[in-house]
Formats: sequence, C-alpha cells, structure tokens
Amino acid sequence: MTEILEQAASGRNDSSEGGVVNHPAWSVLKDAVERIRPWQSKDGSIDFDAEGAPEPAAAEAAVRRVARSVRELSPLLPHDRAYHEALVADLARWADGGFAVPDFLDSLLAFQPAAHRADGLEHLVVFPMYTQNGNPDRNLEAVALRMVWPEWLAELERTRYDNPLFCGITFEDFTSGYDTNSAVLFPETIAVREAPERFSWGGIFCDREAARFRRVTAAAVDVLGLELPADVAAMVDDQKRCEEAFVLWDMVHDRTHSHGDLPFDPFMIKQRQPFWMYGLEELRCDLTAFREAVALADEGVQQARDVQVAVVFDRMFRFPVTGERVRNYDGLGGQLLFAHLHRHDVVRWTDNRLSLDWDRVPQVTNELCAQIEKLYRDGIDRPKLVHWFAGYELVSSYLAPHPGSKWAKGPDALDLTLPPRKLVDDVLPDEFPLSMFYEALSKKLRKVIASTRGITRDGAGRVAA
Repeated sequence: MTEILEQAASGRNDSSEGGVVNHPAWSVLKDAVERIRPWQSKDGSIDFDAEGAPEPAAAEAAVRRVARSVRELSPLLPHDRAYHEALVADLARWADGGFAVPDFLDSLLAFQPAAHRADGLEHLVVFPMYTQNGNPDRNLEAVALRMVWPEWLAELERTRYDNPLFCGITFEDFTSGYDTNSAVLFPETIAVREAPERFSWGGIFCDREAARFRRVTAAAVDVLGLELPADVAAMVDDQKRCEEAFVLWDMVHDRTHSHGDLPFDPFMIKQRQPFWMYGLEELRCDLTAFREAVALADEGVQQARDVQVAVVFDRMFRFPVTGERVRNYDGLGGQLLFAHLHRHDVVRWTDNRLSLDWDRVPQVTNELCAQIEKLYRDGIDRPKLVHWFAGYELVSSYLAPHPGSKWAKGPDALDLTLPPRKLVDDVLPDEFPLSMFYEALSKKLRKVIASTRGITRDGAGRVAA
C-alpha cells in the first residue's frame, strides 16, 4: 500500500475558485471518508473479520481516494503543505499496517494552525479522532474550516490576554462526526501512538456556538416572556455579532484555566474529582470572561457588552437543560449562576414571566466570580478532601442537594479511611437535581435544543423528532 504516496503525488495540482469546498476533490474526499467510517471499530481500527467489514482491497481503495484528494486540495493551502504531506504518509502507514489502531502523530505534529493565525485563513483537516460532545469513537473525519482572527481580537491577545495556542475557527464543511453537538477541534482527541509533551493549538467553532446560542436564546426568551433591551435583541438576531462575542469569550475562558490562584491541576486531567469541582472551574473561567468584558465595555470595546449577554444567557438558558443529568457539570454551573442572580433579585420569575435588572447584572455576577476565586485562594491551604467539601458547601448554599446524598450529610456519612478519589463513588449521578423552574423549562426547550445538533452558521441543523 506504500504506492498511496506515489499515486497521491500524481494528483492534479490545479486550484479552483472559492476554496476547498467548491473544489471537486472535496466531494470525493468526503465520500471516501464516509465510506471508511462505518468500517472502523471504536479505537479506529478496521476488523476485517467483523460482520459487514469490507475486503482489504476496498479499504485500501478508499484510503487511496482520501490521499489523492488531499494532494489535489493541498495547493489551495500552501501553509498546510507540510501537514498534508505527513497526512498522506500517515494514511499510507495505516494501510500498510493492515488498518490496525491508527497513529497520526506525525501529521498531528506537522499541523500548526496557531503559528499562522490570520483572519479567514482556510485549513483542510483529516484525522482519525473522536469529536468531543459528538462521536465518542475514533473515526476518520474531514473538516474544512477557516480561522477567525480579526485585528481587534489579535490586538487584545497581543496586549492583554496572551493565548498563543487559541484558534477561533468556523466550519466550511465536515463529515459525520461533526454532524453532532461538537463545537471544538482539540489535538488530544486524535489517535496517536503517544501523547506529545505539550499541545500547540486548540480550536473552537464560534459559528456553531453562536448559531446554537441564538436559536436556544430566542426560544427561551419567547417561552419565558422576557423583554429584551433593543441592543440585546439586535445582538441575538445577528450571527456575526454573536460569533465575535463567542470568540472573545472563548479566548479569555481558555487562558483562565491556567491563570489565578489555582489549588490544583488547572485542567484537572490528572485528578479524579467530584463533578461539582469541574463545574466550578468551568464557571470560574466563564465568569472571568464576563468580568473582563465588563472592564472592556467601560473602555469602549464594542464586542464586550455582547460577551456579557452571551455568558449570562447561554449559562442560564442552555447549559442547565442540555445533556443528560449524569455528572452534568456545565449544567450545574448554569443552575448556580441563575440561583445566585435570583437570590439577589437580579432575576425575577413572577406571574410566569422572567425579568432581569439589567443595571445590576454586572455587579452581582461579578460577586459570584469573587466567591469562587476566594474558594480557590483558600483551597491552596486546604487538604484535597476539605477543599472538595468547601466547594460542596458553596454549591449547596444555592442549590438543594438530592435528599439521598451522603455528601450532603457531611463527613460523618462517608468512609474517611478511603482515599479521596474513592469517595467520589459516593457522589450521586445527579447530586444537585434540577429545580422546578428548570424542570419545566427543560420540557419547553427539549426539541429546540435537539434541533441544534449539527447546526451551522446559516441555521441549518437537525430537526428534532
């Protein structure tokens, strides 16, 4: 199968108008990838003895089409030439190895989008990977995307929010793994023989985030009878404004994971913790982005007001009622923000209508951020288990725990002779159930949220059954 290299190299080198997705080779590439995906096992390999498996020659032919298409498209993207060459070699090695568990480390290391951040720059990405919040299996995927890096954002990153790995991106087109809820492209999802010492980029699809936000927010506003100020209504109706809000939000959120008084591994990859600790970390990063947006708005940054609206509405309307209730840490953070604003009379639910005291939203939201930051500062001097209980106390001061919770009964209800990681087993799958308000809202928004699966900038998405 090493002839893949030679055959791919003999592909056409002409280009077409309109970028990757308008080139005939893109359709060939997509079709070949979609043909390969159902043949793959969970780990990305192809078991030729499995029911419905292809003949090895059919798999080789499909991979050959992928490689040839990459070669045809690569001249459109000279900045990705080294990556595409490594990609074709990795495809050949996968085939030569009998389609065992794929290893695309060489092409992953060659792909360096953060090194050339330019607004509108297009990339063609092909990897065996799982898609976070999408497909859990490591299938081959192909994605055509563009960088979002306007001058105002580049200036903020250069002077204020250094984040050299962050890539704001938008979809051009994609294969089935992204016809899901996934809105990220992360290197750690890609099948490799060993993880690199450090990753050099991370991409977030701000167009999908914006489109999803707009659809869910519009539905929630209608269901709850919320009257929006004219500028907020205009923002929710404007896809470009929402994309700019999300790319700024994401950039600040992303860097916050490694900034501040952190009593633990900032990304919590190496630790097993109760899910409310993950919820507090994600909420801390979002509320830091909110606080920075308040400061930027005072300095006249146009997108900053929109970031505040996006954080509050996405957290309050979409997060709590999206996904299953099993260890749903993002949902927990959304519930916590709503409860905090409600307790301080910023959010009111009266006569079956929701209202916000818009003048007080910034101050009271920032107060919750300060509470979480104090928890972190104090946690530096606490043992791990004591810190977990402190986090539980903060959350349970706003949200009622499940009546059957051992953690709610305090340390005496747990076997403290066990290591802390074992005590995580005593956490209930839904330790903090939805309030009656969110139970009702969930039923009203269920079909709308389901319809955002695979949503794109033009509002296209899957229609809920």
